[in-house]
Amino acid sequence: MSRIGKAPITVPSSVTVEVSDRTISVKGPQGTLSRVIPGQIDVRQEGETLLVERPNDERESRALHGLTRTLVANMVIGVTEGFTKELDIVGVGYRAQAKGPSSIELALGFSHPVNFDAPDGITFEVPAPTKIIVKGNDKEVVGQVAANIRKIRKPEPYKGKGVRYADERVLRKAGKAAK
Repeated sequence: MSRIGKAPITVPSSVTVEVSDRTISVKGPQGTLSRVIPGQIDVRQEGETLLVERPNDERESRALHGLTRTLVANMVIGVTEGFTKELDIVGVGYRAQAKGPSSIELALGFSHPVNFDAPDGITFEVPAPTKIIVKGNDKEVVGQVAANIRKIRKPEPYKGKGVRYADERVLRKAGKAAK
């Protein structure tokens, strides 16, 4: 039995959950999220908790059991607290500039500045020219937007220049040996 799937999800009092047919909707102070429940996985609400159950012990049901429980738990956390992802910019002349809450302009060593617009529900903060904070209530979308920004200029292994996650370690190479 999946240990993650068996764990009940505690629903705060400020959050309302609706389970109808194969769709679950979670509404809270940070917004509303909805998702289609995969397979024959069943989600039911008992008072202040949500329980995720699987019908049998087939391989697909076991795989979807823990996944579904984690996705629903992330929805509950997202509408109460929200998610953030921090990015650091390393390099001489590399910087970010906020163009409103949902758009940033990046100078990353190209001949032109790169404008990046956020999808719905995502906001940017630029507390320093070399730091970007991506905020939103959907963990999947926050992670994807951060990955898309990082993809513009990945950290290179020789000098470490580029866009990286705040907790990322970049393995450095030695480069050419001098004579």
